[in-house]
Amino acid sequence: MAQAMASMTSFNVCSNGNKVNSGTRFIVRAHNVVEPQTSRRGVIGLVATTLVTGSFVQAVLADAIPIKVGPPPPPSGGLPGTLNSDEARDLDLPLKQRFFIQPLTPNEAAQRTKESAKEIVAVKKFIEKKAWPFVQNDLRLRAEYLRYDLNTIISSKPKEEKQSLKELAGKLFQDINNLDYAAKVKSSPEAEKYYAETVSTLNDVLAKFV
Repeated sequence: MAQAMASMTSFNVCSNGNKVNSGTRFIVRAHNVVEPQTSRRGVIGLVATTLVTGSFVQAVLADAIPIKVGPPPPPSGGLPGTLNSDEARDLDLPLKQRFFIQPLTPNEAAQRTKESAKEIVAVKKFIEKKAWPFVQNDLRLRAEYLRYDLNTIISSKPKEEKQSLKELAGKLFQDINNLDYAAKVKSSPEAEKYYAETVSTLNDVLAKFV
């Protein structure tokens, strides 16, 4: 691109005022514009890098060693006094046999019933603190164990005793459900009421079952 610059017009006036020289001077300056050009060295370097990278990837793929994945390890068995602890992943068993509470003998069920009763009685501290989620969690967890263990004990009793024991167990679970609902609605008066009823029925259950 060429840039033209014009100088100012100069006037030379003699001291006598008779001669006036006027002239206009123009100065033209040309500037060369350097167009951007791709560096040949950069292109060569890029091509070389691409070739090296491709060769490296091919070498890695060629040297890849396949890993053989075998079958899962055999079941390890359970702890003393329990059944197979690996039943949950034993796909050869029916679904209803894979996920369940480990069965106990009537004597062992009676012992776990005592432990569950202690845990249910201990929810009073959560009721006093109004920690309702903890009340519900402990009640529901222990109720599941209680239901299973009481059924185990009932099944071992004579036929003439089973009906009365079932009715007593049903009353206990109804009281626990009422206490659970009181915790759900966050009602302290209702929780205190049904807690007392649950503990009373629980004592009757322990007297009859254990």
